[in-house]
Amino acid sequence: MRMKDKVVLVTGGAAGIGKATALRFAEEGAQVVICDVNENTGAELASQLGPRASFYKVNVTSRADVQAWIDAVVAKYGRIDVIVNNAGILRDGQLIKFKEGQLLGQMAEADFDQVIAVNLKGVFNCTQAVAPIMARQGSGVILNATSIVGLDGNFGQTNYVATKSGVIGMTKVWSRELGRFGIRVNAVAPGFIATEMVTAMPEKILDGMKARTPLSRLGEPRDIANAYLFLASDDASFITGETLRVDGGIVVGT
Repeated sequence: MRMKDKVVLVTGGAAGIGKATALRFAEEGAQVVICDVNENTGAELASQLGPRASFYKVNVTSRADVQAWIDAVVAKYGRIDVIVNNAGILRDGQLIKFKEGQLLGQMAEADFDQVIAVNLKGVFNCTQAVAPIMARQGSGVILNATSIVGLDGNFGQTNYVATKSGVIGMTKVWSRELGRFGIRVNAVAPGFIATEMVTAMPEKILDGMKARTPLSRLGEPRDIANAYLFLASDDASFITGETLRVDGGIVVGT
């Protein structure tokens, strides 16, 4: 019960890694607060976690929406101990598609803007809203979802990589700015993880992911949840400003 009675917020907590994280923290005694745009699955998970858990429908791209959520959480629970900034989306595409002297296509501006809004600005919005609460408490943990592609880059993911690299940079800045208030800030960089979205891919693609991973398997969402749990716990009390790779040893190539 490493997180007994701690108030833990998980954005994008209705499915995938977010869901596994919410479940893992609840197992360790936390009062888990889930936010997501998917109201049905989010509310269902909160119900599964029991009366001490709660769900809020929140669009993390909206600063006003996020602030209303944080205000409601503080009014209900009185404090915020941990936030896991997990919410994120993909809109993959090449910068340009060019062949035989002809421009055949390019990443849509709307796809770039939407990924930046959710994956980067969403993390900024949520962190800026919780930071004053944690500063007044004199304690708190902020955990940000990045990715190995934020460290290594990846073909066809200009927008996604930009956000995940940006999250790593923000993590380093915030660890310096907020450390004097007793707030630790770290990031987790997953590799290929067997979420619902990934396991729905063709078997050939999944086999390729496993072949490129030295441990020869996909990670489980719980593997990432365990990393968040460690970084949130007192076991990591002297760790801040770090990005922890949880990737089975993979290095994304060209």
